[in-house]
Amino acid sequence: MRFSNVSQAREELNKTSGIDILNKFFDDGSFCETDALLKSGSDFAEAVTGYGTVMGVPVYAFAQNSDVMSGAMSKAQAKKISRLYDLAKNTGSPVVGFYDSCGGRLEQKNDLLASYGEILGRASAISGVVPQLSVVVGTCLGTSALIASTADFLIMTKDAELSIDVAGDNSSADYNAEHGIANVVCEDKDAAIEKARDLITFFPSNNLDVAPADDAVAPDFDEECVVCSIADADSFCDVNEKFGDNACTSFGRVEGEVVGFVETWGEVIDCKSAQKIAKFVRFCDAYSIPVVTVADSKGFSGIKSAAKVTSAYAEATTAKIAVISGTAVGSVYIALAGESANADMRFALDGAVISPVNPKALAFIMDEEGMKVPVEEQDKAAQAFAQRELTAFNAALCGYVDDVVDKAQLRAKVSQALQMLSSKRVETLPKKHSTI
Repeated sequence: MRFSNVSQAREELNKTSGIDILNKFFDDGSFCETDALLKSGSDFAEAVTGYGTVMGVPVYAFAQNSDVMSGAMSKAQAKKISRLYDLAKNTGSPVVGFYDSCGGRLEQKNDLLASYGEILGRASAISGVVPQLSVVVGTCLGTSALIASTADFLIMTKDAELSIDVAGDNSSADYNAEHGIANVVCEDKDAAIEKARDLITFFPSNNLDVAPADDAVAPDFDEECVVCSIADADSFCDVNEKFGDNACTSFGRVEGEVVGFVETWGEVIDCKSAQKIAKFVRFCDAYSIPVVTVADSKGFSGIKSAAKVTSAYAEATTAKIAVISGTAVGSVYIALAGESANADMRFALDGAVISPVNPKALAFIMDEEGMKVPVEEQDKAAQAFAQRELTAFNAALCGYVDDVVDKAQLRAKVSQALQMLSSKRVETLPKKHSTI
């Protein structure tokens, strides 16, 4: 492709799909392209790279051009994207990648492997330093899928494909969401772009910065939803909604400040839910986003699940507030709210039950006479024992919770605690990383 002047070249470039995506993603008039005229063979490079602002926040982004050699990875494309990562590392700004590619320029042979390696190396190097977000709006197979999946969060359109297998098996958005790979699935490309804009506003620019604040909006008090009674109205952004049914992870705001919410709702925490919680807590900790955990669970489905969650909470030095909303039994209390979790503040709702083991089992041990009732009445007797001996009030008397509150007071209590903990600093033992 030959052009007689820069104006003609730019006119053709502005027609590409990558330019269209980035113009929609960035605030109006803020997008500045990098390496705009770099060529790949006889054509332009197969991706557009640049920077701009999203809701006023500086962000670097790239978008593969599906209409230029089908977005295929090449040496030129890798050079553009690698330079973008270098700029993000040097300036401490998030990176967002939009993927839509048929694969790689196979005629470049081993140079193609080096191209993928350049990007993977840079993406891994800045993991935990600046937030990374991938948005798959078309086909993303093979090593491109591996690169996209290294991001902190991954958004897919419902008709997109993502798989390490170039044959495309198990590549659907639903499959990836159900296996915890895709964090959010959107109806179409425009919805995915809007979701990326929304999600990026919950992240700080880097691990030394703070997340951008917003106006505080009082919640509509909800008798059923504990988190809804704490967070600002309409401030939620759920992640991994289709993965791990027994826990919810979401970003929200309390008095305008970003908070990560973890909520369990009475069931056993299974392996998927534990994986979901652990990954979310580690992300929040990497960027010093406070974590508010609303705990109500009978226990963990297995040792490995419990170990993952316990390790994530124990290692996290960000501000952590636990709210026991229902039953916290044994390992659940220890992992989410106990001393090993290093929770800074622990609240319990009036009526919550805190027990070292299953309340019914404990009732048989500690109230043998009271449990000498017909089998059909044992649950009722165990419940009466729990309401008498395992109350939040009794736990507070022993120092296992800081206060017992009703739901109407909870937002104020959590908000005050977050303000006091905003300057939290904790030194940890020097090490490379945990092995749990």
